[in-house]
Amino acid sequence: RCLLKMVKGNIIVPEDILSFCCNGLQGSTSPPRAREPEEREEAPGAMASPSPARNPTEVQMSQLVLPCHTNHRGDLSTGQLLKWIDTAACLSAERHAGCPCVTASMDDIYFEHTISVGQVVNIKAKVNRAFNSSMEVGIQVSYEDLCSGKHCSICKAYATFVAQGPLGSKVRLEPLTPQTEEEKIEYSIAAERRRMRLVHKDTLKDLLTSSPQETERETRDGSEAVPAERTRVESVELVLPPHANHQGNTFGGQIMAWMENVATIAASRLCHAHPTLRAIEMFHFRGPSQVGDRLVLKAIVNNAFKNSMEVGVCAEAYGQEMSISRRHINSAFMTFVVLDQEGHPRTLPMVAPEPGDGERRYREASARKKIRLDRKYVVSCKQTEVPLSVPWDQSNKVYLSYNNVSALKMLVAKANWVLAREKEKVQMYTLEEDKFLSFRIEMSVCITASRAFSLLSNLRRRHEWDSHYMSAELVQKVDDDDMIYHVVSQKLRNEKKPQDFVILASRRKPCSKGDPYVVAFRSVTLPTHPARDEFTRGETLCSGFCIWPESEEMSKVAYYNQAMPGYLNYVTTNVAGLSSDICSTFEACEKFLLKNKQDLISRLQD
Repeated sequence: RCLLKMVKGNIIVPEDILSFCCNGLQGSTSPPRAREPEEREEAPGAMASPSPARNPTEVQMSQLVLPCHTNHRGDLSTGQLLKWIDTAACLSAERHAGCPCVTASMDDIYFEHTISVGQVVNIKAKVNRAFNSSMEVGIQVSYEDLCSGKHCSICKAYATFVAQGPLGSKVRLEPLTPQTEEEKIEYSIAAERRRMRLVHKDTLKDLLTSSPQETERETRDGSEAVPAERTRVESVELVLPPHANHQGNTFGGQIMAWMENVATIAASRLCHAHPTLRAIEMFHFRGPSQVGDRLVLKAIVNNAFKNSMEVGVCAEAYGQEMSISRRHINSAFMTFVVLDQEGHPRTLPMVAPEPGDGERRYREASARKKIRLDRKYVVSCKQTEVPLSVPWDQSNKVYLSYNNVSALKMLVAKANWVLAREKEKVQMYTLEEDKFLSFRIEMSVCITASRAFSLLSNLRRRHEWDSHYMSAELVQKVDDDDMIYHVVSQKLRNEKKPQDFVILASRRKPCSKGDPYVVAFRSVTLPTHPARDEFTRGETLCSGFCIWPESEEMSKVAYYNQAMPGYLNYVTTNVAGLSSDICSTFEACEKFLLKNKQDLISRLQD
């Protein structure tokens, strides 16, 4: 009645009452307005300067760092930062799903800087891609100094969330349509990151299998090894309503904060100093916990390297009944350093592992460090920072394959391609960037996309249509999707010797409707195939095919190449119209595809 009197007879529906109450709590004194129609007329000139559409899943959070958020040094607690990151990511996921979502996993997080009290943490989260019932959320964290106006990046993270319906049932998600160039790149590469997450455990297992069982121990002058048992920490937390999310489950960010706390204590017991968290390795939540659960958190230093240490943390849950076995909620591995007054990492004491499980954890920590370095310097860095011809081995095969495919997908998603030439059905586009000139050749071919994919991914048949190829030998079949070839090309004009390449060919079928078939190429090095005197060793940074089905019988075939300096003169001659060699090669590719399509039909008829 009071509300009705205040608005002088206007009818207020429940949403308006809620809005009025919220405005009143925020100090607003203006009365609520009656509901207006959803479609409103734009003011004159309102469309004169349209702004780009904002991603509907984007969430922005800004938090002022207060003393209650900091550690003893006055820096923002990493546990508190993890809470904010998880909150922003969850809100973004739920915007897209329209239903409750839970954290399934978090990729590696590298913390570049610390944040001081009085500074502002800015977090931006948005859904990169939605799969069947899970989605990848990208999170960017930076800090802002309000006094100087300085902005600085803190970390970038990728989290996987699962949408949940009633009684925990999975919800099928609507596909996400990327709009900007950046969104298209993230959307395309999200499928590769998902593939890498699924084989993460196998990568560690393969590395341990191929490594010596006895790990060589490091020696450090003047230091005695500290028994790992001395660093062991066990702590219990009672899950209360403030620790739960809006679904009644323990908030994922809260669990991560508790895990960071016990890990810091374990690291401090080794170095007798205050450590700084530098990285958290990819981890998965194995199951939920609820209000009333007891969470047992265990931590121990697994291995101490010269300037860093790995701490393993485990979270288990149980209810009031001790007789019920504990449920494994999560395990994580955190890397700490101890900084001196100049901010440089100090040398750490060695760790003496316990026999049995301690020895296993010690070896696994060494393997994880190797994998972390591979992921950081092959996967996380920009394509221009990845060295050419990275040495290939079993331990980094997943990350080189990821880098190979993601580099091509990033090139495909670029927005500034310009049509340079057109010859009958073949179009040639160019993309000029600071360091590279890239070109794209495309045409429509009367062949199924799957058949074209099968033919073009086999480099041993490329000489049948590409006159630049002399031969291609399959050196190693890594798996069904990745193969390594030794390719010998014809001599280019004014070249004394033919070139040879060691090429990793990575092929991917579409992850969902609208995705292309992908065949990506990049150079690698193999000890079995060093450079030889009779050839000039060539390198390719990024090239490959993308094939889109246009109908049941028609496909769009596109070839991309980021031209290397030795290949640049050949490309520019074709772009300028002084040669038609590239277009002619692609026309030969079309004839090859059509001929082998007919061969397949004839065999099927026979």
